[in-house]
Amino acid sequence: MRNDDLEVICWINLDYKIICTMYLPRRRFLRLNGAAALALVFRSGYAQSWPNRSVQLFVGYAPDNGLDSVAHVLADRLSEIWSQRVIVKNEPSDDPRISFDAVAHAEPDGHTILIAAGAPEVNRFLYSKLNFDPAADIAPVSLVGTFPDLIIVPNSSPLYTVERFIAYAKSRPGVLHWASPGVGTQPHLSGQLFSLMAGITMTHVAYEGISDNLINDLIGGRVDAMFDTAGALLEPVKTHRVRGLAVTSGRRFPNEPELPTVAESGIPGYDVSSWYALYVPAKTPSEIVEKLNTDIVFTLRESAVREKLGSLGVLVASSRPEELATRNSADAAMWKKLIEVGNIKVE
Repeated sequence: MRNDDLEVICWINLDYKIICTMYLPRRRFLRLNGAAALALVFRSGYAQSWPNRSVQLFVGYAPDNGLDSVAHVLADRLSEIWSQRVIVKNEPSDDPRISFDAVAHAEPDGHTILIAAGAPEVNRFLYSKLNFDPAADIAPVSLVGTFPDLIIVPNSSPLYTVERFIAYAKSRPGVLHWASPGVGTQPHLSGQLFSLMAGITMTHVAYEGISDNLINDLIGGRVDAMFDTAGALLEPVKTHRVRGLAVTSGRRFPNEPELPTVAESGIPGYDVSSWYALYVPAKTPSEIVEKLNTDIVFTLRESAVREKLGSLGVLVASSRPEELATRNSADAAMWKKLIEVGNIKVE
């Protein structure tokens, strides 16, 4: 491709990636003043030299959960593509604000990345104090994949369908105890929306993340139901340790197609899915964001990566940065109303 301002030569390398190099025609270069010419040359080569050292991928939660597992799949493959180590950074406190804050205030050079679940802007409605602005300090890069939550009950439960579950809850307000992996988490919000749309009252029991205690308490009947991510609950449902009632997404989940949707089961219009996505500090150069997006999209198209993420309950889906920004805004607007109505706060 060539025009009066720029000549671009592209080729396909051994990894089947399209590589392009930009050349500035001499007559155009001479028309530029020295500073402008140097700036253009610098910008064209900046992304090609990135990354030039190890990259930190912040998760925001302790190891051994769905988000952490997805992060390791991406980190392993990107390390190979970039020939630089991608280090997964966990937070033992399970407080995502720590990682958000670290990325928001990191050097915006593309060597610090955040992987997060759902819309970062929701944090503004859940926490009374933040040291970062989720909308202004963090820039979207790409969607990684989507996933629903699952609604499960103990095998000993007499409630075999969502319809029976709702009828029971209506006849006994507040009696049913349902668990989630924590106040303000996506499964908690999914359950709150379920209760609101079904017109029922249940008692919420918040745990600190997915844990053996949570599953054991459900199996033992100490809680009556549970909302959590497909990645966390697929294994106990498939092995029949617990009984699945429904998925929260608008369509049935391919990994467990026999489970109906909540909308099919008595709450028309109920449709809740979350997602994993990548972000960088807001002032990261656009050339770096573009290259990172390109490499992520390429990685997510690989069959081996798709299979690994699928086994974790994630439906692979990439996006342009602007598409992710639109998705985040819409999701934040939806949850803002629910959080205000339910007076949900995380402190």
